[in-house]
Amino acid sequence: MKVSKLIAGACCIFICQAVFAQEQQNGKEQTSRNETTVEDEYLSSVQDVIIGELAASDEYDNKIVALQYLEEAIGSGRSSPDMAAALSRLAGEGIKSQSRTNGRIMNNFPDIRAKACDLLGEIPTVESKNMLVSIATEDKEPMVVTAAIRSLGNIGMNDNDEVVNMIEFVHKKYAALNPTSSLALEVLNAYEKLAPTVQNKNEMIQSISSIGTNYKYVRPVRQKALQLLKSIQGSNNSNNNKEGK
Repeated sequence: MKVSKLIAGACCIFICQAVFAQEQQNGKEQTSRNETTVEDEYLSSVQDVIIGELAASDEYDNKIVALQYLEEAIGSGRSSPDMAAALSRLAGEGIKSQSRTNGRIMNNFPDIRAKACDLLGEIPTVESKNMLVSIATEDKEPMVVTAAIRSLGNIGMNDNDEVVNMIEFVHKKYAALNPTSSLALEVLNAYEKLAPTVQNKNEMIQSISSIGTNYKYVRPVRQKALQLLKSIQGSNNSNNNKEGK
C-alpha cells in the first residue's frame, strides 16, 4: 500500500514537473515571440523611414532602390501608410513634384512613375485609387498612363462610375492623339474587371466598340474588344431575364 502511494506520489510530482516545465517553455516561447514581434515592428518602421528618404532623394538611383525595397516588402505581404506615401510620391515624380534647373524639369522619370503606379495597385486603398486617377489624367507618358489604368483595374474601386468614366475619357484622348495597342489592351482589361461595378455601361460599351473597330490597334487587341463586348452584352441579357422573371 505504501509502495503504491509512493509510486502515485512520484507520478504526481513527475507530472507536475513536466507541466511546470512546459509552462516555463511556453512562457519563454511567448516572450520570444513578443520580443520578435517588437523587433520586427521596429525594423519595419526603420525600413519605412529609409524608404521614405530614398524616395524623396533627388538621385535617380536612390529612387530605384526605394522601389526595390517597396516591391520586396509588398511581395512579402507587408504594407504601411509610410510605404503608400512613398509610392504616391514616386508615382507623381516630375508631375506632382518638380525639381527645376534653369526652367528645365530635372526629375522627369517616367519609368519610376510607371513602376510606382504598378506597385500602388497592390495597395488597394482609396488613397491609392485617387492618386492613380490623378496620374492617369495628368501624365503625358503612355507607359505611365498604361500602368495607372492597369492598377485601377486591379484595385477594383469605381464609386459612381468615377474610374470607368475617367478611363473612357483618357482612352478617347489617346485614341485621337497617340493610339497605342498596349494602352488600349489595359483599358480593355480594366473595363473587364470593373464591369460588375458599372452603373451606366453605355459610355464603356461605346469605348470598347471604338477599340474593336480601330485598325490602328493590333488584331489581338481588336479581337479582345469584340469578345468583351459579347461578354458584357451576354451578362446584360442574363440580368434582364432574371429581372423579367
